[in-house]
Amino acid sequence: MAKECDVAVIGAGTAGLAAERKARACGAATVLIDPEFSGTTCATVGCMPSKLLIAAAGVAHGVAGAGEFGIRASHSIDGAAVMQRVRRFRDEFAQGVRDQIADLPNGVARRGRARFTAPGELELDNGERIRAKAVVLATGSAPSLPGPFRELGELVLTNRDVFELEDLPESLGVIGAGPIGSELAQAFARLGVRVEVFDRGETLAGLPPESSAHLRRLLEREMALHLGVDPKVEARGSEVQVTIDGHSARFERLLVATGRPPQLDGLDLQAAGIRVEKGGMPHVDPQTLQVDTTAVFLVGDANGDRALLHEASDEGAIAGHNAAHFPELSIARRKLPMAVTFTRPSAAVIGTIPDGRDDLVTGCADYADQGRARVEARAGGLLRLHAQKATGRLVGADLCIPDGEHIAHLLAWTISRGTSVSDALNLPFYHPTTEEGIKPALRELCAKIDRVPAWDEDEGNPPGH
Repeated sequence: MAKECDVAVIGAGTAGLAAERKARACGAATVLIDPEFSGTTCATVGCMPSKLLIAAAGVAHGVAGAGEFGIRASHSIDGAAVMQRVRRFRDEFAQGVRDQIADLPNGVARRGRARFTAPGELELDNGERIRAKAVVLATGSAPSLPGPFRELGELVLTNRDVFELEDLPESLGVIGAGPIGSELAQAFARLGVRVEVFDRGETLAGLPPESSAHLRRLLEREMALHLGVDPKVEARGSEVQVTIDGHSARFERLLVATGRPPQLDGLDLQAAGIRVEKGGMPHVDPQTLQVDTTAVFLVGDANGDRALLHEASDEGAIAGHNAAHFPELSIARRKLPMAVTFTRPSAAVIGTIPDGRDDLVTGCADYADQGRARVEARAGGLLRLHAQKATGRLVGADLCIPDGEHIAHLLAWTISRGTSVSDALNLPFYHPTTEEGIKPALRELCAKIDRVPAWDEDEGNPPGH
């Protein structure tokens, strides 16, 4: 006999946990299905272990650069101890998630892999059957590993296993210059690993070309970057050889960071009455998370839209609410898009980027001569602000600057409030701070929208602004 429930959630990651929690809070009888219940992607193989590695790299980089400040310091890197700390704290974060799952009401968590046998009907690989009024798919994503890389066996790493290294490798080739590849490549380089990055694309960390060019110049001080290339790989004994036109190098390990496509295989979506479009994805309403007109909702990394933790959390809550109240649907007002890459300097893309639109104008701030950044030996980078030409309203930004992850939040909050360029320039800016470096971009925008300075506004700049 099938177990009856109101909402079945497949996948116990960030989005799935949020969906189950919200549906249950709405009064629905819920089931949460997962084959492992090992913890979220963020806690186990994503956000947290990568930041632990980046933190260690930051300390090593700070000591190595102490001479700039007249401080004599030396250091040695214990690679095994670095990776041991990464795993220790990673495991604590993951255990915290598992503790949340253990606290779920009896009968909610069901271990197994699920597939549809009919609309609203699921079968687990252990033979259990579940009938639900609505289903939330939160099956996440998995690293892409194209054919040539699979043939390299244990020489290849992805974000799933890179943190399991017992020690730092002597050398590391990185395929992919997106957020994951860029972050980890720089972290390993700062920890003394010889690193080279290869990518068919021309930009870094998901940035537009203008800000990517600044980030590239800064990162090339620490490692070799090969963009716009088609790398060929082959095993050479215990090493991997990567070859591009005019260059060949061997590495102890190869990190492949070429994307994380959604995991929808094995769900038998057709049995649920779901039409799969070109590319293998169904149509999902981004404001309700409903799949077509069905009682199925697709959230988090699994829908391939905004594959970020805070978005997955929001999407889980939206889908959980709508699944619990189906067929009544609530339309969510989604937050302003914001994506951050934790390189140093950190990079971010916020809101709307012009991309050739003539109704938008852009103002820039070059951080190569920014006062506070120079004081801290972190000068370099670019911030671009974008606004509507007709109204002066801020709509987006892209950047790679010191403290970029924090300034990105300030900009996202400001843009979300519908702030105009004029109003933003009238906000307080403390001196000397990296936030103060935003002002040149705002002033350039003001000139482009023909804003007249207020009578009580100082148009000059303090030293080191």
